[in-house]
Amino acid sequence: MPRSVNAVASRARRKKVLKQAKGFFGRRKNVWTVAKNAVEKAMQYAYRGRKEKKRNFRALWINRINAGARQHGLSYSQFMGLLKKNNIELNRKVLADLAMNHPEAFKAIVDKIK
Repeated sequence: MPRSVNAVASRARRKKVLKQAKGFFGRRKNVWTVAKNAVEKAMQYAYRGRKEKKRNFRALWINRINAGARQHGLSYSQFMGLLKKNNIELNRKVLADLAMNHPEAFKAIVDKIK
């Protein structure tokens, strides 16, 4: 019996990877073995990047809250501690937005917890 290879599935798999490599430079976009490795590495970077993005945004929010709190004579840690003590449950994203774009609302929160 002749050997059966599923060329259709193999070709589809390769096409899928080469499609993902679209926009890569040089042989990375059109040579199967190079593109396969490049796409694999790109996927690792993308996965890691999704985690880093969350970290980076949290750090940015903390910086903005800290800057807003210091204008009213509090450090970031003092401010967050007073928020918890007064049972004000606003997350860092919202607090950072208030500190940046609505300073009067942020001042109202600081006055309430002092």
